[in-house]
Amino acid sequence: MSLEEKLDKIRSPKLQNQRETAIVLSAVEDTLKEQHHDPSPTGYLAALLALLSQANIPNKSVKSSDLASSVVYLLDLVIDHVPAALLRAKFPQILTSIAPSLTGGDATAPLLRSSIGCLETLLLAQDGAAWTLPQTEISPRRAVAGLLALASDQRPKVRKRAQDAITHILQNPPPTPSLDHPVADMCAETAMLTLSDALVVSSVSKRQSKDAMQERSQPGLIHALHLVKAISSASGGWPSRKIEPLCEVLMGVSRSNNEYLTMAAFDVFEVIFQGMADQFSSSKLPRLMEALSELKPSQNDSQLLPAWIAVISRGYDVSAQIDPEGTFHKLPDLFGKVSEFLSSASYEIRVSASECLISFLVNCVPDRVIAEPSAIDEKTLGKVARSAQDLLNVRFQAAWMEVFNVEAAFFEALRWRAIPLARSILTIIDELRASVSFNGKKEADMVIGKAIQSMGPEAVLRVLPLNLVRSQKGQPGRAWLLPLLRDNVINTELAHFRSEFVPLSEAMYQRVIGHGESEKTMEVKIFETIVHQTWSLLPGYANLPLDLVQAFDQEFAELLSNLLYSQPELRPDVCRALQILVESNQELLAVDAKEHGILMRSRVTKTSAQSNLDHLSNLSGNLLAVLFNVYTQTLPQFRGYILQCINAYLSITKEKELLETFVRVTEMLENALVETTTQPQPTKQSSKGSSSSQMPPTTHTLMDLIITLSIYLPLATFPQLFTLTSRILPLTDDPQLQKKAYKLLPRLATSDSGALTLGSRNRDLQSLILSSAATASPPARRDRLLSLATIIDHLPSSDLYFIPSIISEAVIATKEVNEKARSAAFDLLVLMGRKMGIGGTIEQSRIPHIDPAAPTVEASLEEFFTMVSAGLVGETPHMVSASITALTRILYEFHRQLPHSVVEDLVSTLSLFLTSNNREIVRSCLGFTKVIVVSLPAEIVLPRLEALVPGLLSWSKEHKSRFRAKVKHIVERMIRRFGVHEVEKWCPEDGKKLVQNIRKTKERKKRKKSEAAEEGVENDEEREISRKGRFESEYEEAIYDSDDDEESDVASNDADRVPKAKPNNQKAAINGRGTYITELPDDEPLDLLSASALSHISTSKPAQFKSRTRTKAKVDLDGKLILGNANGTGKANDDTEPMAVDPEEEPGDGTLEGGINAYVEAIRGRDAVQRGRGGRLKFSNKRNRGGDEMQVDEEEAVEDKKQRHARGSVVKARGHELNRSMRSTVTKRGGRDGARSSLAKKRFDPKTQRKGLGVQKVKGGRVEKTSASKRR
Repeated sequence: MSLEEKLDKIRSPKLQNQRETAIVLSAVEDTLKEQHHDPSPTGYLAALLALLSQANIPNKSVKSSDLASSVVYLLDLVIDHVPAALLRAKFPQILTSIAPSLTGGDATAPLLRSSIGCLETLLLAQDGAAWTLPQTEISPRRAVAGLLALASDQRPKVRKRAQDAITHILQNPPPTPSLDHPVADMCAETAMLTLSDALVVSSVSKRQSKDAMQERSQPGLIHALHLVKAISSASGGWPSRKIEPLCEVLMGVSRSNNEYLTMAAFDVFEVIFQGMADQFSSSKLPRLMEALSELKPSQNDSQLLPAWIAVISRGYDVSAQIDPEGTFHKLPDLFGKVSEFLSSASYEIRVSASECLISFLVNCVPDRVIAEPSAIDEKTLGKVARSAQDLLNVRFQAAWMEVFNVEAAFFEALRWRAIPLARSILTIIDELRASVSFNGKKEADMVIGKAIQSMGPEAVLRVLPLNLVRSQKGQPGRAWLLPLLRDNVINTELAHFRSEFVPLSEAMYQRVIGHGESEKTMEVKIFETIVHQTWSLLPGYANLPLDLVQAFDQEFAELLSNLLYSQPELRPDVCRALQILVESNQELLAVDAKEHGILMRSRVTKTSAQSNLDHLSNLSGNLLAVLFNVYTQTLPQFRGYILQCINAYLSITKEKELLETFVRVTEMLENALVETTTQPQPTKQSSKGSSSSQMPPTTHTLMDLIITLSIYLPLATFPQLFTLTSRILPLTDDPQLQKKAYKLLPRLATSDSGALTLGSRNRDLQSLILSSAATASPPARRDRLLSLATIIDHLPSSDLYFIPSIISEAVIATKEVNEKARSAAFDLLVLMGRKMGIGGTIEQSRIPHIDPAAPTVEASLEEFFTMVSAGLVGETPHMVSASITALTRILYEFHRQLPHSVVEDLVSTLSLFLTSNNREIVRSCLGFTKVIVVSLPAEIVLPRLEALVPGLLSWSKEHKSRFRAKVKHIVERMIRRFGVHEVEKWCPEDGKKLVQNIRKTKERKKRKKSEAAEEGVENDEEREISRKGRFESEYEEAIYDSDDDEESDVASNDADRVPKAKPNNQKAAINGRGTYITELPDDEPLDLLSASALSHISTSKPAQFKSRTRTKAKVDLDGKLILGNANGTGKANDDTEPMAVDPEEEPGDGTLEGGINAYVEAIRGRDAVQRGRGGRLKFSNKRNRGGDEMQVDEEEAVEDKKQRHARGSVVKARGHELNRSMRSTVTKRGGRDGARSSLAKKRFDPKTQRKGLGVQKVKGGRVEKTSASKRR
């Protein structure tokens, strides 16, 4: 930005604090004009310095802070554009003028920041001679000393500005032979002194204070570390002569318990290492590493040792980038030194040591050593391998879990070079894994898996053979290796699979066949499992094999073809392997040549990958024939992987073979269509009733193959393809075939040749689509809309008449039941709008059912909205509702591109539909209203509130289709955006209650938030997170998003006014039954269209379960639980006792007598366990209808039996029968009359129940007493 642009912003200030600066600038410019000086940077500099000298009193303190701040601010802007020679010549004068602003004790932060900026620019302009002047004179060194003092200021913005200035100055040294800036030593000494003093103060305060918060808050030490980091981040880095004391101090800081200080110290080390990563500063690295090695802490220092190990790891990472060869040859010594820490008793030290070793293996082994190792390199690798083997010694047994991670990194680093070096490591791990007491099998399997990836399965199986076919005595079988091989085999020899696993599969399969058709034993099932696991290895072997041309020959292809035909359970693995053979080589060819690591790791060059694809292309014709046959013999739900495999081989098939395949398939499809057309109607109808176990018609299968072939066909075949499609689209008696035909156009658009054809033959496709509109079946609606979108995407600007020809179909499709069809319709409308917005001509005479004399109009967004708005005068409410929905979607998309007049007219027109009596129209209009309230500018919506608010509130009392909740949410959004007074002004009297309800709801939510505990806040945050991602587009969020709290408020307010459900018919009324809906969690409404809706509908009233609060159980002095009261009686009379026994649920009353009674009933009662024939235990599954302790006469037993089996029992009674049974209950005082009281009274009158002996069990495990035993 130029100086004039900066000054223009100041001349027209927008903030209050900039007006003083504008006044000063105006005064300076007036002074320059009066003195006839040009408004150049030099002129501004002289005038501002003169003005600044007037703002200072003789003792160099600031006279006027506002004036000085404005002057220095302008000086900071101007000084960047002053010539450097002038700044060097006038350095003493300028520094003398700025110094009072820097050294004044009452200087404000804005004044200091501007002064630091002036000083930074002034120092950057100085040459080497100026930096040699001593600090005692007015020199740059003296200015830097002032910056260093400000770099530790308590004010964060001042401190940050000073540190940035120091960093910038050190990064731009004057031309000198030295690597470091001339003032770098002084900055380092000052920063070290500041850090040491802060460390001493921190240690003293730590000993004197025991406050944990004060210990964590050490601002002086953290500020000093930031200053050291700022100096270290310069391009020259920390001065070489000051590295040793810095490392010593930083390691002392890292020892602190304060994690913030430790992180700050590590950040300094990270900055130092980053500064040494370039060749310019790399000469400092050896000295730094030596200093760090000398600072090695004690072997058992669990605080400082992990930090030291982490710094060493980062240092050698940088060293490997600068000198990879030298660092690699140091690797054995480094490996041995760090591995000693794995024997430590501290877990933190072991983890840090293992991570450091992993870092060494990942960063310090160059790719050249793996690709082309020399003799010295091989010796170094051997030493590293021996060190890795030593880690499995018993001495490191406590760290074996960490050691396994190091071993896995070892295999990943050495890759195939580990084959002759790591066999003993695999042997040791196998022995450990076979041990019964070993608990690290998961980690051991991980190491073996990495070995399989790196060394290859052949090398691993030489050390750890499977021993499944010809097992020898003393050698265990290793079938557990098969899953590891399946998950880790990659980039190896395919011939090994043929020589090792194909014979294994044949041997196991022969054992399965030899069993015959008798019932399978466990051994046979194991053999079948081994066969499946064996062939599941083939996809791994097919991933970039090293010998594809030699191993994948005609014989092996025939073997795979036979498997595809004969063993359907192996088809997924075989097809996936065939697909990976092609795609892995194609991916390698697509890799950028710069990504050398990927190419080197794969050991397959791009030339080899191209040769592999050429070899597979020669075999693709026969393989495709086999895959086509298998595809036709497979059920539709299992065809996906076969079609993907076919697609992969079509991509490499030669054009001649593609044409031959296409011709054969089309001929078969045409013959099948003829047979289907001539087929008798009854047979055709019976063929439609296909189930999941029946094969689809041949036409469907062949059409799938043609769609897959289409993107690989040459241009010459497309006319025949479109002719075939035009023959299928009118077939109304086969909707699925029609649906597949519509999928052809979107499929063609994915290829370059297909997109070219869609553009050249667009008019033919338009005619085809328009002619088939009347025969389009509902299942094909979505695919037809996608085809329309494909045509419009390639539509030329001269054929825009096609858009009004199909616009009514797209509008109606917005009301489709299928959600995917609705989404496709919305996308199609948006695509139409964008196409119309580009421009073009619309020949209205070419539109169907339009007067041939209609004029040609220009395409525009306004014209598109006019076309869609034509549906508002439709004859049916469905059409009007669909038009409103379509207008809502395109208005949300294009409202910023439309003139305000068009938007205002559209809003005014659609607002009238709020007064409609049709709910379908109003439902769409509510969505439109919400969109305009949320997205349109306020100047358009505010004038329309007078009509919108009354129209909305007229539906606020309508409960169907959730109108009330929708209206409330829209009104709430209005209030949130325009204010409650603006909305309430247009509310009718009967609608102001809703506004008051919204206001109270907001106040209640604010109050809850202020009073919520931490748990409530977390739940709210989780709810907000769960709300994200519910909508696929911003439009759906604008339409359907609402606050759950608001809807729950509406539900709670309406709950009292909703009448209870009445019986639907006379029979239900007689039985006293109704229909109830079980409440869902979180008050969610029940989706009646869901498959699980019936599980929430009941004919009996669901019980209301109350949540029980858990309280702490009581214990006695010995720590034993107290059941019942604390008085030792064991009675549960206290209702507040959490462990009290419910007398209505237990047979006893909590006393000793009751407990004995319950025990006797459990041993000798009707529900007691009995022994039958053979001594087997028998349990009674009959419900307990009463005990034998209670004296009941025969008459009462008969009455009881009648009551239990009567239709419409008291428990299930509803309405007047329940009331009548309750009124007929008479309280008895005792005797036989009391014993004859009705069962209803015994069940519903709690006064007749008592605790103690003689209880009678009823349904549900509860107890009841007759009135004969009632105590007065």
